[in-house]
Amino acid sequence: MNAMDNKVVKNAALTQQTTPPQTLRDNVHQSMTSYFKQLDGQPVTDVYQMVLSEIEAPLFESVMRYTKDNQTKASELLGLNRGTLRKKLKQYGLL
Repeated sequence: MNAMDNKVVKNAALTQQTTPPQTLRDNVHQSMTSYFKQLDGQPVTDVYQMVLSEIEAPLFESVMRYTKDNQTKASELLGLNRGTLRKKLKQYGLL
């Protein structure tokens, strides 16, 4: 690796250290801004339900993986009733 390569690597490392990680909120905001821009003024309905389904499915997948498919632990982690969790898992084809 030459001196120029070293400088590029060091600058990349500094950039990674000084750039704060994006929050979930930031990611949702960015995604919604992009979504509305792509609509280009076209009418749309049920955005709330669309966003919930887009977020809930990967949330439940991740939580179930984290808890090794233990529904009791998952419901506690999520702050949901176990019956509600089972209903949602079925809704997204995860059960």
